Amino acid sequence: MTVNNFNSENYRLTEIKENLDKMGVYPLDVMITGVTGAGKSTTLNTLFNKEVASVGLGCDPMTMNLDAYNLHGQLRLWDTPGLGDGINQDKIHSKKLIDLLHKTYVSSSKTHGFIDMVIIVIEGSNRDMGTTFQLIIDVILENIEPERVVIAINKADMAKKGRGWDSQNNEPTQGLEDFLEAQAEAIKIRIKASCGIDIKKPVYYSADNHYNIQSFMDAIIDAMPLSRRNLLLHSA
Repeated sequence: MTVNNFNSENYRLTEIKENLDKMGVYPLDVMITGVTGAGKSTTLNTLFNKEVASVGLGCDPMTMNLDAYNLHGQLRLWDTPGLGDGINQDKIHSKKLIDLLHKTYVSSSKTHGFIDMVIIVIEGSNRDMGTTFQLIIDVILENIEPERVVIAINKADMAKKGRGWDSQNNEPTQGLEDFLEAQAEAIKIRIKASCGIDIKKPVYYSADNHYNIQSFMDAIIDAMPLSRRNLLLHSA
């Protein structure tokens, strides 16, 4: 489905609010991550329909120097460092991601995880899938329930180095769409084979071309949890 002028500000907003009412959480804290170059920043800009780098909250509630962006006051997206900048940097960034996933707060005498969901942005051109699967399997799925994880393939227009993209209609040709569907299924199968975890088939989109953003938002909203993450306090 092609959506060129999609506005995420009011999309399924009533449903989002109803889900948050059931959780008793405002806003929903969502980590957005991916390897370097996957297009996290462009994705954020597309969701907000503007450049958001200059309006990030610059909050530091976990002393991690991370930026957070509020979407209509209901979803708070935490931008995180990307992997793929070298072994040493990847170790540092992986620790930051894991630490964020294990940050907690106490409410009604129960310990909850601060991060409620994770969005993993994958680059459609398969440039660095080894690092991508390291991020998905070793960092994210080891530290949060798979049902709280959304995997999305960005840069659908470049999945075959630009071949098969219909620029006039701003959508993939049938051949490219078949390739993207197969790519999404292959990711799902590899994760199942590697760690025995079933995930939903990744959605694909192009933030640069504002293609399939509605499906991207649907994947996020459909995966919204209805309860908080209950975590036990753990020693440092």
